[in-house]
Amino acid sequence: MTLVRYQPKAVCNWSPRSRRTPVLGNWDRLMDQFFERWPDQNLSWTPRVDVREDAQSYHVSVDLPGLSKEDIRVTMEDDVLTIEGERKKESHGESEQMHRRERFYGKFTRSMSFPGDVDAENIKARFDNGVLLLELAKTELAKPKQIAIN
Repeated sequence: MTLVRYQPKAVCNWSPRSRRTPVLGNWDRLMDQFFERWPDQNLSWTPRVDVREDAQSYHVSVDLPGLSKEDIRVTMEDDVLTIEGERKKESHGESEQMHRRERFYGKFTRSMSFPGDVDAENIKARFDNGVLLLELAKTELAKPKQIAIN
């Protein structure tokens, strides 16, 4: 038996997909065929949301490309902000054939809870270039106050 000394490489660039095996290629092809069989299936989708906070309010940004403000409903109840809407399916003529559908359509709902410091009467909303921007003002009790020292 011959002993061979192990010499580790400084950087390992190997990943499971770096060398595709026929099995993985067949699996990918099988999954592509499976999902292409139901191109008109109404799959749910979830818009992306960013939430940030400053001393005065919470700021919520929601990506809603292709929707209009009439397609969106925003409610605040029991410290839970709920954003609902629907992206309607585009209709194409009978002479057109769909080759690929990657955009989802249908109804969506996003809910997120906030601490009890949101002033529900002073929520501002605007819709700009497919992005819903919400500003949830904090109550006066929640805002930081500077205390003077005598």
